[in-house]
Amino acid sequence: MIEINWEEFKTFKQYSHKKNDNFEILLDFLQSYYNMTNPIEIYETLINDEIALMMLKKRGMHCVTDLEEHLFKCFNEN
Repeated sequence: MIEINWEEFKTFKQYSHKKNDNFEILLDFLQSYYNMTNPIEIYETLINDEIALMMLKKRGMHCVTDLEEHLFKCFNEN
């Protein structure tokens, strides 16, 4: 299991164009820094981290399907 490196996240966040949404930046971080593309792997990483779990709950994401829908929606917006 991968543990989120929050120090690296802070550095990554400085260069992100999504300054207003830490959750979106975190998803980008996981996809680029850890090369994660599988929603199940991303979800498992998020639920095993206290801060990331709070971000999921804040957005009403309680299962991997919720995260998949969110990722799909974001993908279609770009």
